[in-house]
Amino acid sequence: MSEVTSKTNSSGTHAAKNRTFIYDLVLISVSAALITICSWISIPIGPLPFTLQTLGILAVMLAAGGRRGTLAICVYLAMGACGIPVFAGFKGGVMTFAGPTGGFLIGFVAAALVYWLIEQFVFRKFMTTPVKTMVFGVINSVIFEIVMYSVGVIWFMTVYAAQTGPVGLITVMGWCVFPFIIPDIVKMAVAVIIGERGRKLVKG
Repeated sequence: MSEVTSKTNSSGTHAAKNRTFIYDLVLISVSAALITICSWISIPIGPLPFTLQTLGILAVMLAAGGRRGTLAICVYLAMGACGIPVFAGFKGGVMTFAGPTGGFLIGFVAAALVYWLIEQFVFRKFMTTPVKTMVFGVINSVIFEIVMYSVGVIWFMTVYAAQTGPVGLITVMGWCVFPFIIPDIVKMAVAVIIGERGRKLVKG
């Protein structure tokens, strides 16, 4: 009897794991698609276009969680690396990463990993109410932006210097950071609101 019960429990656990895997797979795929759509909404501004890319990413990170959000970003970047035109301006291909602005794409992964770690080891136990979740979202979104811009600016300066010649930090920030500060603040606010509401609909 105990052997039958054990087999039944094992079968139930295996089925539950399969359902969780499929659910995560679908959620990550939908999240990657959302990031893609947000990336396509773009306005050219200097070396970097203004897009809703970070809005989509931050909303996904908060709604789906750091782990699944990071995987969604990796899927999105992998699609782009394979040549699918998922990036701003309907661009794709490995060479997109090699250019001066490619560091901002790589910065998404670095920032997402930091976001995930902070969520897991610092904020998770405090996210007990919608207000606390939104406060977490704001703080971690700011950290995400700082990490992403840091990686992007360092990459831009390195590649630009190799291809064109040395360029100053303030000059690069004038091209790639300063024009986006206010729009990014607005996008972060919207992303936190969307992400907090989306979190209620996402399991796990």
